[in-house]
Amino acid sequence: LQPPEPPNLCDIDQQLCQDENSLLSFEAICSIHRLMDDDADGTVDTTETDEFLREDLKYHDPKAKHSSFHRADLHISVEDMWTSWKSSEVYNWTVQQVVNWLLISVELPQYSDTFRKLQLNGRSLPRLAVKNTTLMLSVLKISDRSHSQKLQLKALDIVLFGPPGRQNRWKDLVLVLSLLMALGGCWFAYIQTRRSRDDLGKLMKDLEGLQRAEQSLLDLQEKLQQAQEEQRCVQVEKVKVEEELRLEIDSAKEEAQRLRDLREGAETERSRQKYAEEELEQVRMALKKAERELESQAHWAPPEALQKWLQLTHEVEVQYYNNKKQNAERQLLQAREGAEKIKKKRSSLFGTFHVAHSSSLDDIDHKILSAKQALAEVTTALREKLHRWQQIESLTGFCVVNNPGLGALAAALNLDPSFLGLRPPTPHGLLLSDDLDDMDEDILSPGTLSESDAPATKDGRPRSGIQLSEVG
Repeated sequence: LQPPEPPNLCDIDQQLCQDENSLLSFEAICSIHRLMDDDADGTVDTTETDEFLREDLKYHDPKAKHSSFHRADLHISVEDMWTSWKSSEVYNWTVQQVVNWLLISVELPQYSDTFRKLQLNGRSLPRLAVKNTTLMLSVLKISDRSHSQKLQLKALDIVLFGPPGRQNRWKDLVLVLSLLMALGGCWFAYIQTRRSRDDLGKLMKDLEGLQRAEQSLLDLQEKLQQAQEEQRCVQVEKVKVEEELRLEIDSAKEEAQRLRDLREGAETERSRQKYAEEELEQVRMALKKAERELESQAHWAPPEALQKWLQLTHEVEVQYYNNKKQNAERQLLQAREGAEKIKKKRSSLFGTFHVAHSSSLDDIDHKILSAKQALAEVTTALREKLHRWQQIESLTGFCVVNNPGLGALAAALNLDPSFLGLRPPTPHGLLLSDDLDDMDEDILSPGTLSESDAPATKDGRPRSGIQLSEVG
């Protein structure tokens, strides 16, 4: 079969058939079409396009270029190729746009002045896409064969497939954006991890402060117990001194009585006078001792009922203090449990990242601060209570802190036990076994109630003394 006659530009486009540059460009398009049409049937099919892209243009993955060239037309004629070229954006390029393409895409800036001098615009690019030694050497002055080959391939690509690098630019843009997002994510994770570590460090410091506050409360309670022990020793010593003074007064009275008996039995006046003087001296000594005893005692003696009311007031205050202390213990326990959970979660990067983005860190920090404040309030209340009752005992001379307990005080003052929050004693006839007492002992576990507000023992005797339970 003979190859078909090449079409005439005047048959396709009468407006441009008289333009010399258009005629040269049309001839270049025809040359490109013949180069791609291996079977010379006048059309370029998809197989020929694929082979041309792989062998001539060296595209390893020509799928995108293939679809861009054919679109919906599986057979491309010369007229189709010319029409596609005229509708291309490159066809209307100015001289400056062609020079920019030469600089950026072709990367041959040394020929930009020649392009400007020859006024090569977009319509002239098909002439560069075909092998034309005269054009390359004589007109463009490109003596380097590699440069001319590179320029031809770039021009062929732009004539067939449109503006260069648009898809590459999109790919580069997506790649750059992905890289920036990855870097931003890494930086964000680093910042959050660092912030989480700082927050955890602050949390650990708050927890250490909480432990110091707890230790301070324990030390204060120990001092309170020591002060109570010293007070008991002082009370015992006071009773001992009073007893010794009473014995000395009784001894002086006995001596005076003995001298009186001797004086009455004396025979002579002189011996009576001597015995009288000795008796008078003994009486004077006894009076001086009695005077010292009276001076050592307070001039105003408060009523004895006041002591019991003060003891009752102290025990009621101890109840409120114990409730407040138990609340602080619960807050301390919750803060410790939360801190332990945070410590377990921070073992890995994802755990630290999860902690940094959750509200648990703020909640634990709030619990620690609340527990620390509660312990500080309990410590302050204990210190103030200890000082105040010591002053009351010093002014009244009563022993208030050491008392028989709420039950005994309520009975002595004829008060209803329920008025003080105490359970009335259960009649013995209603007790089925000792299991109920065991249940009471289980409910009143150590650390929940102090002995000052504990119920009476099984035999009905009230518990005496005050013993503050330790915190935590």
